[in-house]
Amino acid sequence: MKGKVLFVCVENAGRSKMAEAFGKKYGIDCLSAGTVPSDHVNDMVVDAMKEIGMDISHDKPKVMTQEMVESADLVVIMGCSVQDTCPAPIARSMKKKMVDWGLDDPKGKSLEEVRIIRDRIEELVRDLTKSDI
Repeated sequence: MKGKVLFVCVENAGRSKMAEAFGKKYGIDCLSAGTVPSDHVNDMVVDAMKEIGMDISHDKPKVMTQEMVESADLVVIMGCSVQDTCPAPIARSMKKKMVDWGLDDPKGKSLEEVRIIRDRIEELVRDLTKSDI
């Protein structure tokens, strides 16, 4: 993986935050953002990441900017459940290379369910390290 990756979801409070943390762990130049950021990272997500030795409790959700999208070589959409605020049309309109991982939103999920999402995100991020982007 040679390029810069932008992980995006609506709130930047769960999936994209986990992806950014795993990306940095595996040496990917990355950041995360949301179209309508939450005021804090999802507590269940923080707990699930702490279980594997990754503390994202002090991360702050960020709004996705045009500059972030422009500087990325790949935009990874976590999955869109809210069409009005989905980041995919924004990235598509800027003609960026984009992939949608179609992941469930951890919001409102149990810790057990968040662990499954977390583990899938780690697997997908590891796969990115083997790509030619």
